[in-house]
Amino acid sequence: MDLYNLVLHNRSYRRFRQDVRISMEELAGFVNLARLSASARNMQALKYILINEAADCDKVFPSTLWAGYLNDWAGPAKGEQPSAYIIILEDIRLKDSFGVDHGIAAQSILLGATEKGYGGCMIGSVKREKLRKDLNIPDYLKILLIVALGKPAEKIIIDDVNDGDIRYWRDDQNIHHVPKRSLDELIVKL
Repeated sequence: MDLYNLVLHNRSYRRFRQDVRISMEELAGFVNLARLSASARNMQALKYILINEAADCDKVFPSTLWAGYLNDWAGPAKGEQPSAYIIILEDIRLKDSFGVDHGIAAQSILLGATEKGYGGCMIGSVKREKLRKDLNIPDYLKILLIVALGKPAEKIIIDDVNDGDIRYWRDDQNIHHVPKRSLDELIVKL
């Protein structure tokens, strides 16, 4: 798949085929893509926790908050939850300001997952102290982001922004719609 199609198919999936497992080797491969990506000052302060066992996924899921624009949806139901997670951490012993490194790493992870037929969602709304306690994460590792992964179980359509409303939504067939601003609106002409 070329880069354009990888980006096009790399959506924020929120429903998965929970029974389709992702191997630890595949997760490590996704992290290797992040490892090879840009890092501010080449500090490489990010660390990763890889989760793919069902019991461990059950420990992570309660610490995630899903789809802020979908007020009447509490998140994926059992059977539609992610089958793997990569938790992105900052080792504060190496660096005390992470900049955008975790966003670059997450995008590399998600592009790798998309190439393999998986999908994912970057989750920044995290109950960090609960997750730290439930997984026994040491204090020197700052929880930055969770990348939820799995085999997508939903259809996502990209729409044009209508009347300035950028909120994603679901239609009566449960298809997820994501409005995107036009390229002309984004490019500033001087």
